[in-house]
Amino acid sequence: MPARKRKMPALTFDAAFKYPFNRAKGMWNFLLIFLPIIGWFALSGYNIRIVKEFSNGKFKKLPKLNFNKDLKLGFFMFLKSLPFLLVYIAVIFLISLISPFLRILTIPFELIAIPILYVHFFNNETMESLFEFKILKPIFNHLGEYLVILLKSIALSLIFFVMWIVLVGFPAGMFTERIFIADFYRRYIK
Repeated sequence: MPARKRKMPALTFDAAFKYPFNRAKGMWNFLLIFLPIIGWFALSGYNIRIVKEFSNGKFKKLPKLNFNKDLKLGFFMFLKSLPFLLVYIAVIFLISLISPFLRILTIPFELIAIPILYVHFFNNETMESLFEFKILKPIFNHLGEYLVILLKSIALSLIFFVMWIVLVGFPAGMFTERIFIADFYRRYIK
């Protein structure tokens, strides 16, 4: 009989909110969004590293940007995600051809499965990990908690959206997009 995992404490909303401000100068990395393609890949790699750190229980402060490594990580992870994206687009297209109303059936998959599949993908860095649907089992075993995590993610995004007025909301929201889901992954899947 496998050993039972010890329950780890969950990330609090307060800690998630404070996270990007614990190393506030790291939020300047969002300026890479204005550097087309190269900056986007570097920013993507940086966000992947943030998710990986959260999945490993490291959520004290934003990591330092390593432009070359983050650029490489973002680019290769994009390439590895293409098969999943193409299959997903094809399925959506076929469902829409049958009936546009059937498209509603894909919404639970998009809200529940895709976020955790991407966190799993970020942690494993393999194309196959996006298709490992067996990792969805812990979600169904802890569905109530997972739905609360999704609501917390939405609430945090809304707060940072309102904070756009003072310009810190955009980078703070960009770097905290998947942290609650990464924390769930750390506690129940990893």
